[in-house]
Amino acid sequence: MTKSKILFIANTAWSMYNFRKNLLQRLIKDGYKVEIICPFEENFMGKLTKLGCVCHQITMSAKGVNPFKNLKLVYDLYRLIKHIAPDFIFCYTIKPNIFGSIAAGIAKIPSIAITTGLGYTFSHKNLVSRISGFLYKFALIFPREVWFLNNDDLQTFRALNLVSAEKAKILRGEGIDLQRFNISSLEQPDNVIRFLAIARMLWDKGINEFILAAQEIKKKFDNVEFQLLGFVGTSNPQAIPMEQIKSWAEQGIAHYLGATGNVIPFIQKASCIVLPSYREGIPISLLEGAAMGKPIITSNTAGCKDTVTDGITGYLCEPRDVDSLVSAMKKIILLDKSERLKMGLMGRKKMEKEYDVQIVIEHYLTTLERNLGS
Repeated sequence: MTKSKILFIANTAWSMYNFRKNLLQRLIKDGYKVEIICPFEENFMGKLTKLGCVCHQITMSAKGVNPFKNLKLVYDLYRLIKHIAPDFIFCYTIKPNIFGSIAAGIAKIPSIAITTGLGYTFSHKNLVSRISGFLYKFALIFPREVWFLNNDDLQTFRALNLVSAEKAKILRGEGIDLQRFNISSLEQPDNVIRFLAIARMLWDKGINEFILAAQEIKKKFDNVEFQLLGFVGTSNPQAIPMEQIKSWAEQGIAHYLGATGNVIPFIQKASCIVLPSYREGIPISLLEGAAMGKPIITSNTAGCKDTVTDGITGYLCEPRDVDSLVSAMKKIILLDKSERLKMGLMGRKKMEKEYDVQIVIEHYLTTLERNLGS
């Protein structure tokens, strides 16, 4: 017997497939009808459809505060919601959180807003961040709950009085598929220490600090390699030009591995996964690396610090601090292989205890049962 209809509103089909595939499959298996509103992406919409989801296209620019376009977005979302007639709605990222929550409220459909990270908007104090804060404060009147992937983001919203204490909840990341990301390969036998940064190529991800640290490390050690893996050319104001990335590669500082839909073979060949980001929700690349038994280095900042137990599963460095990052990398290099393996295994245990995707799925299912009586 078919259960309730659940609607997801997201800014990309890519994120729905890559981050929430297991959740969508479980909901469909349990009898829920799953529909998704997101901008058109033929490849990933096709993959979502194969899972059993029904996808609806909408125009949603990644940036911009044009009030007329945003009002049209609310109207378009409202019309789609009324047409789909869902029983419950989940919204992800800033524009769906704001305009999806408002549209759901107007349509009188219960919803939950999930902030997957505060990103550029809250890390830069300018007109856009002030407008976003005002819109968030209004929009978050409507959802039944607002979920945050880490406590720092929750406390930021509370300090700015953007969400009430009773609505603010913690969801421990998007979860990691521990069967897919498993310890299938240890370090390569060539004794090269490979530091791999997996991220969109944005300055805010700490890529410049990664490059500067690489230059310092290469002055002192010969058996090291630095690699970058991730999308280039996004519309984000912090996007790093491809010409700059090519220049780093030509100088022999860091190899650019391109973008991929399957990070597993790259993680397998790495010795350590690095993300010196300025702020995250919960960075999936670090969860993937730790799940595969790799030590991680990341910033002592919101979201990032949650993924590592300093000195046990990897090392923390201070954000925007090249010397601190160099120090953490040296610690990894000076560990013998057995010590790195032990650190990676402890990271795997941390993922099993705290970030297993099954824990996240149960959180969703319990929430739906509580709100819908399913």
